[in-house]
Amino acid sequence: MILYLHGFRSSPLSFKAQLLAERMRALGQADAYLCPQLPASPSAAVAQALELARSCPPSELSIIGSSLGGYYATWLAEQLGCRAALLNPAVKPPRDLESYVGVTTAFHTDARFEFKRSYIAELEALQIASISRPERYFLIAARGDEVLDWQEMVAHYPGARHRIINGSDHGLSDFVRYADEVLAFCGVAVAR
Repeated sequence: MILYLHGFRSSPLSFKAQLLAERMRALGQADAYLCPQLPASPSAAVAQALELARSCPPSELSIIGSSLGGYYATWLAEQLGCRAALLNPAVKPPRDLESYVGVTTAFHTDARFEFKRSYIAELEALQIASISRPERYFLIAARGDEVLDWQEMVAHYPGARHRIINGSDHGLSDFVRYADEVLAFCGVAVAR
């Protein structure tokens, strides 16, 4: 099973989430792909993801996390012992999201939501200082990420499998080039 966790202000309607859903359908594995709408509260988001993840043995579970979803995926992988593919993951969201405290909008629906000050403490509680088993992680980091520092990502996942992309952007607009590599890491048989 693959559990996809979207980023801050994002949703299951994001380009990467939709691309992976379509690819899993094409491979006849649509039932093995979950992408929930995560709540703004980090503790509620990981509780929801944990509930979904626990329906599958860790050896059969892979979590793909994008941006803030990568931060959550790291915490979940450490708790459950499963694989995690991280797409331009946030590694210091308590710092990076401080300026978003207040009411903001989602990218794909323009729905308004509140990112509360208490959520910063929730993010701090999910911090993983260092990963325990690097072989369970696959990092895709774009040097052209205009939101997060790709070098911080690389430093946070030493020993993990790395795909460093020259150029690209935070949303990985060229993700179609890497989707099958991510799925293969997750244990999906992808036809070439």
